[in-house]
Amino acid sequence: MTSTQSHKSHLWHQLAQASWPWRVTWIYLTLFLFLPIAALMLKAVTLDPQQIWQIATDPVALSTYNITFVTALVAGIVNGFAGLAIAWVLVRYEFPAKRLLDAAIDLPFALPTAVAGLTLSTIYSTNGWIGGWLEPFGIRVSFTRLGVLVAMIFISLPFVVRTVQPVLQDLEVEIEEAAWSMGASRWQTFWRVILPPLMPAILTGVAMGFSRAVGEYGSVVIIAGNIPFQDLIAPVLVIQRLEQFDYAGATVIGTVMLLISLAVLLVINLIQTRGRRIYG
Repeated sequence: MTSTQSHKSHLWHQLAQASWPWRVTWIYLTLFLFLPIAALMLKAVTLDPQQIWQIATDPVALSTYNITFVTALVAGIVNGFAGLAIAWVLVRYEFPAKRLLDAAIDLPFALPTAVAGLTLSTIYSTNGWIGGWLEPFGIRVSFTRLGVLVAMIFISLPFVVRTVQPVLQDLEVEIEEAAWSMGASRWQTFWRVILPPLMPAILTGVAMGFSRAVGEYGSVVIIAGNIPFQDLIAPVLVIQRLEQFDYAGATVIGTVMLLISLAVLLVINLIQTRGRRIYG
């Protein structure tokens, strides 16, 4: 065998080895992502376009889109600030029970959503530990849209903390000290030196938390009153239609949720990419 043939054989061998990860990736994505999404859309298009439009633009459905996506976006933004603060404390400070607090951050991941909803609705009720203090001020949480927001914040907080924490750990303290030595204040150092490399991680955490909040059902259905035009979210509306054996209508609502989620995530990813170009 000549050297050229040996080189070509080696290249083909490398390509064959490299193709296996691609095959596994495509098979996995096809089985668990593309096919379910395609099945959802194909079920929705079994209806006439007029019926699809009527179901998708029903006043109750439009109200659930607003409550679901706007509340999830607010929860993501709140967790963006809160998650950054919590990650900062966990990385930069030493205090008693730090490991316990660090482990507790992951509690919403392990806690069943129904249990989370039951717990939140109990402590935020009018006679609960927190709700009892808020009641004299006319603030009601349980069985209101505010309760939906609290549940979404609770279940999506770990995403921001866990995406920001490792990036913050990898930041070199010497860079901050250099900024201080050049006369920068702590706020200027944070805004111009620390925050830029953290922004991609923060946006990633916000996007993941938003996605988790949009699809949340178990905790929200318990803490909310599930009243149309007040605190009824889209996932609950889908379940209600399924209970009425309106499978096509449920898939239409689900498809609309899917399209809106993809659009919002695309915008967040574009902002994240732009942020990397600016701060990178």
